[in-house]
Amino acid sequence: MKKSLLGAATLLLTVGAAHSADVYQPEPLPFMDAPEITVKEASGWYLRGDVGYSFNKTRGAEFMQGGDPSQYVDFNTTSLKDSFLIGGGVGYQINNYLRTDLTFDYMKSDFEGSTIGGGADFGACVGPCTSRDLSTMHAYSLLANAYVDLGTYGSVTPYVGAGIGGTYVDWKNLRNTSCADDGSSCDDTVEHDGHGSWRFTYALMAGATVDITCAVKADVGYRFRHVTGGDMFGYNEGGGPGRDKGFYSHEARVGARYVFGGCDTPVAYEPPLEPIVYK
Repeated sequence: MKKSLLGAATLLLTVGAAHSADVYQPEPLPFMDAPEITVKEASGWYLRGDVGYSFNKTRGAEFMQGGDPSQYVDFNTTSLKDSFLIGGGVGYQINNYLRTDLTFDYMKSDFEGSTIGGGADFGACVGPCTSRDLSTMHAYSLLANAYVDLGTYGSVTPYVGAGIGGTYVDWKNLRNTSCADDGSSCDDTVEHDGHGSWRFTYALMAGATVDITCAVKADVGYRFRHVTGGDMFGYNEGGGPGRDKGFYSHEARVGARYVFGGCDTPVAYEPPLEPIVYK
């Protein structure tokens, strides 16, 4: 009986050892330190392009009546038509909160004004007379701008900014036609040579940047621009020269920025796969 029990125990130990040998336990992989991942501060050069629509308001215009410097007369009415604009520039992102750029913008706007009374009643027109004065303005603005980015929320970064620089205002010929208020007569149209000059300009901006890709950002914003006054047209047939008193623009703008090196991101650590062991 003892021999039987001893034999059974020996058999169980032998089978258990053989079964344990069939189960392979791979050695644990050595621990590898993951590389440290650092967040790169945003910086670098970028190009930008913008289009927009400008709501323009002139501050008025005046001219010398009869060429007498002491007889400056205001236009009774003046208006600048709303217009489209286009622009572009180059900039530098200094850090996550501050950037600056140099921009160039072009805008074309039609001018319409009028004068009433003594400033218009010469030639065939016998007063009271009203003149209709038409011209076109081309404005080329060169501005140095700075922006403060107010933090990023998801993919959106709101900002505020300001710019300072100059605008070359190029007035085309002013066409003046005076007609009697009762419609009985009109003068021939008189053209005054248009003048051009550089004007001091400042701007205030607010908007938001939206990340499209790591290198492309959309920009939607508002800009207020003030251009000071200057020469507008020359003397002809008892009227002029004239000058405008400057204008304001309220601009809705949309554009895009391309950031050089914007896609340089660190590679995330991925642990190696465990080897597959076949028995």
